[in-house]
Amino acid sequence: MADISETRYAKSGDLSVAYQVIGDGPRDLIFVPGIISHVEFFHELPGYTEFLEGLASFARVVVLDKRGNGLSDRVMGASSLEDRMDDIRAVMDAVGSKQATLFGVSEGGPISLLFAATYPARVDSIVLYETFVCYGGVPGHTDVWEHDAHREFTDFMLERYGTGWSLLGFGTSRIEDPRTVTLWGQAERLSNSPGGVRAMYEALLETDVHAALPSVQAPCLVVHGTTMSMFEQQSRYLAEHLPNARLVTLDGVDHFPWFADVDKVVSEVEEFVTGTRSAVADERVLATLLFTDIVGSTEQAATMGDRRWHEVIENYYGLIRRCVERFRGHEVSTEGDGFIARFEGPARAVSCARAIREGVQGLGVEIRAGVHTGEIELRGDEVTGLAVHIGARVVALAEPSEVLVSRTVKDLVVGSGIDFSDRGTHELKGVPDTWQLYAVAG
Repeated sequence: MADISETRYAKSGDLSVAYQVIGDGPRDLIFVPGIISHVEFFHELPGYTEFLEGLASFARVVVLDKRGNGLSDRVMGASSLEDRMDDIRAVMDAVGSKQATLFGVSEGGPISLLFAATYPARVDSIVLYETFVCYGGVPGHTDVWEHDAHREFTDFMLERYGTGWSLLGFGTSRIEDPRTVTLWGQAERLSNSPGGVRAMYEALLETDVHAALPSVQAPCLVVHGTTMSMFEQQSRYLAEHLPNARLVTLDGVDHFPWFADVDKVVSEVEEFVTGTRSAVADERVLATLLFTDIVGSTEQAATMGDRRWHEVIENYYGLIRRCVERFRGHEVSTEGDGFIARFEGPARAVSCARAIREGVQGLGVEIRAGVHTGEIELRGDEVTGLAVHIGARVVALAEPSEVLVSRTVKDLVVGSGIDFSDRGTHELKGVPDTWQLYAVAG
């Protein structure tokens, strides 16, 4: 696997276009991004690196920043589709790719279609993900975006540009995660300036590649993620009017594919490109899960106000991640103010919970924590199994500033010097039998 932090440049006329290469598979896949991109910083976003590595399991993946975006040269105003096609060609030439699959997301879709129609010998196939043929609407549908309404939306969006507000449309499943919102705000700022984004959005209304569709002979996979009705109409239109296209609708994925079910998207693309789909094996292992959440978070958020609460949450997640790393754990997921981490040993999980409990005192909040050891199923980075449900029930029963553990944890840490007090037996909702729970002393 290539070093994902290595950024290179291709010359497109007088401009330099930034790109990265991930993997060394037997075929090439060129990822053409949407209106916001940054080939280096995007690796900070949840799911992005995993998404590219998933594609790299069957292809050499090349991802670029189009001119005006990310680490590529800035331009005055908006670039034409023809200019952006030149960027793709320049990058393909730089990496020695004679023919490739184009993966166009959102605004990258029309560019990919026009490129395929113009240079058919260089395009093996096309993936069109949540994209469009004509941004203002497609013939035969009433959902047409008039110029005035589009400009009102652009003004509204640019007033909030750089805050992560656009995640509401691009990564709906992550909008409740303060850390992702913060990262996406930084991605917006690094990708382009408000003026540059305005020029690009105004150019979108002039984007129309209807005329190119009959000339696209490469097989096309049209993917819609059921997040925006506008893109559902566009996807159906593309599938109906491209000569060789298939439509796939995926539940539970976002406008940008790395924000939700990465495996689902990668599997569809792999089957389309290679004709086969790799089975993702479930690995069953014994692990200890640590659950934490903030006590009275709703009331504290109301008291502190949005800005202060946002800072607290950001610092809270930072503290937890440092503690998890210190005790050699692995982050599983976040939701709201909840955090789940996985450890190979229960004593380290309990010690981590104690460290978090002490550390948050400086933030002016209290946590509760629950720890349980059991068999889990690992599917990539996803953790499932009864142990997950038990751990969630345990943390829900913990008192403020309490680290509550199951009997299994207590039995496994004998000799570690950790003391416990008995909290009695409990029925855990949705979990069979009764469970003896213990509070960590000190």
